[in-house]
Parts: sequence; C-alpha cells; structure tokens
Amino acid sequence: MLTAVMSEKKPWYAEPWVWLMISFPLAAVIGGMITIYLAVSTSDGLVVDDYYKRGKAINVDLARDRAAARYGLQARIDIDLQVNSAQLLLTAPATIRPDVVQLSLLHPTRAGHDQVLLLQRAADGSYRGSIDELTRGNWYLLLEAGDWRLSGSMAVPAEAPVVLLPTVVGGP
Repeated sequence: MLTAVMSEKKPWYAEPWVWLMISFPLAAVIGGMITIYLAVSTSDGLVVDDYYKRGKAINVDLARDRAAARYGLQARIDIDLQVNSAQLLLTAPATIRPDVVQLSLLHPTRAGHDQVLLLQRAADGSYRGSIDELTRGNWYLLLEAGDWRLSGSMAVPAEAPVVLLPTVVGGP
C-alpha cells in the first residue's frame, strides 16, 4: 500500500508548495512594477527644483518680515466660503496702505490647490476679493505688498477671522 501512494505522481502545478514558492517573488515583481508606475506618472510637489535660489531668497523674505514689524502691521482676514469671498482689514499707517494686496493661500502638501488672490481696497478701507473653494484642512496664508509681508496659518472650515501678525526673526 505504501508503494501505491509513492508511485502516484501529480503534475507540478497541482502541488500547493510550488505555488507558495512562486507567489512571493511574483508579488515582489508586481509591487515593484506598481512602484515604478507611480514614481513615473505622479509628480512630487514637495521637491523644489531651484532649491539654491529659494535658499538665497530667504534673507529677502526675512527682511520683508522685519519691515512688517517695523511698520506695526496687523491684518484680520475673514474668509466666507458660503459666498466665496475674502475680506481683509489692515492695521497700518496710511502711507503704507497700497491699493492692492496679494493674499496667497497655500496648501501644505498639494501645490495644485494653492490660490493667489489680489484684494482691492474698498471705499471703507478694507480689502476685498473672491476666492475659490478650499478643501478642508490646514492652510498657510501669506499677505504681501510693497516691501513687507505677513504670514500665518488657518484651518478650514474657519470658525473665526484669522489674525496675521509680523513674525520677527532676529537681526536688524
């Protein structure tokens, strides 16, 4: 009876151990092909091509932050996503109030969602402009005009207006 069991041969593809041995390398090959496809077909928005130039520009940005502190600037931004509008109240000396300010809404990880708004000064002294829909999450805000800038962050949906104050980093 023992010889009868030993003489019975199955084809190779009927053996479960063969498929187990093939499945691990096959899974690695398929995973590698998927990884290569994702690396080639998607862009990495977090990597900056001109990192050296951007690094040199940091000193210019810091000077703009110090100018905002020197002028005593403060901004209050109210974003209403129901009517897609942004209103800005700028506390600044009259000589520094431009007719147009630039408000950049920057998503921390998806550059494709970033928005740059040009806010026009209204008769009451506030600045107004329209805004596109914002996705939920955290956003960085950058308010710029002339030789100064204010920066900060907010969460969407915003429950209260956002106040931007000068960020002072050491130095004159």
